[in-house]
Amino acid sequence: MPKMKTKSSAKKRFKITATGKVMAAAAGKRHGMIKRSNKFIRDARGTMVLAEPDGKKVIKNYLPNGL
Repeated sequence: MPKMKTKSSAKKRFKITATGKVMAAAAGKRHGMIKRSNKFIRDARGTMVLAEPDGKKVIKNYLPNGL
């Protein structure tokens, strides 16, 4: 059987914590900052933990070997 490969795009976007949670950058900050409110830009700084169901999907489908 061939090896299960980690998706290269997922390697760049997600990080798995020691407890198995998935960290990701905030959505909606790639472009168009002029139309966003200052509060949105402030709150979307840095990384955040994905919701539990989303994190499980990311690990199962994109990061089967961890990081």
